[in-house]
Amino acid sequence: MARTLEFYFDYGSPYSYLADTQVEAIAARTGANLVRKPMLLGGVFKATGNSSPMTVEQKSKWGAFDLPLWARHYKVPFQRNPFFPVNTLALMRGAAAAEIDGSFERYHPVMFKAMWVDGRNLNDLNEVAKVLDSAGLDARKFANRIQDQDVKDRLKATTDQAVARGVFGAPSCFVDDKLFFGNDRLPFVEMALKGELP
Repeated sequence: MARTLEFYFDYGSPYSYLADTQVEAIAARTGANLVRKPMLLGGVFKATGNSSPMTVEQKSKWGAFDLPLWARHYKVPFQRNPFFPVNTLALMRGAAAAEIDGSFERYHPVMFKAMWVDGRNLNDLNEVAKVLDSAGLDARKFANRIQDQDVKDRLKATTDQAVARGVFGAPSCFVDDKLFFGNDRLPFVEMALKGELP
């Protein structure tokens, strides 16, 4: 029976972007089912008393050095977003809506690319609309859907579920009930999926 790799993320997390470039290959190599779970990282921080590492000067300096190294290691494009930090509430509601409406496979990659490759100002919903239009998605529908209660409820439920399971930041992966926090834990995620961890 195939195992499941649950991947909790937020588009505002650069390490989530980096990990996202790897999880499909990990799932393919291990025969696992990949389930992406959009959550609101700000909600997780509030619930757990955590905060973005980018708000701590020394951690931010470290990230400026570390993030490009990981991108080079993975051979993927990356640039720090000049508009960071970005309020991702609309983007994450958009992900929840895309899951419900069956357009997640188109929505998801363009949001990470816009944020961490193209450096777009996703605080600006007009800019978000341009990103969606370029991907053939309906920007007007997006603007309406992120206000719908079923979308708000889905994002809140996933975020609450993450906190209840012990999540305190992003990216966070689960294999069964084991939590693996951070992009740099992906080797252990793969080991867990192969049944190589106790």
